[in-house]
Amino acid sequence: MLETGIKGKMTETVTEEKTAAALGSGTLRVYATPAMIALMENTALNSVADKLDDGMTTVGTKLDIVHTSASPVGSTITCESELVEIDRRRLVFSVTAYDNAGEIGKGTHERFIVDSVKFSEKTAAKLEQQ
Repeated sequence: MLETGIKGKMTETVTEEKTAAALGSGTLRVYATPAMIALMENTALNSVADKLDDGMTTVGTKLDIVHTSASPVGSTITCESELVEIDRRRLVFSVTAYDNAGEIGKGTHERFIVDSVKFSEKTAAKLEQQ
């Protein structure tokens, strides 16, 4: 059952593939903002996945994130999420990321609950419109 207060936590290591230089979001060999955002989305997604009805999942729809500190290759990044608002199918999470030295980013992330099959069918139908 979904209720506010559900928490999630995930970690990853900063590799060359997760740097701004590799992802094209900058030129430096530091943890990329897109990598941090992906970790935040994944943490929120996984925190509620087992609380949804069969066939349902969530999709990310909105982010309001700041990336406040750089992390070098080899750093361990930890992300924590908390479900802070439920409005029918709309879920809002507070997300924070840390490296070994402290906080590196935070903000809010919004996801919507969708039926996996219906969502996939609707998305695939867009190809027929092109």
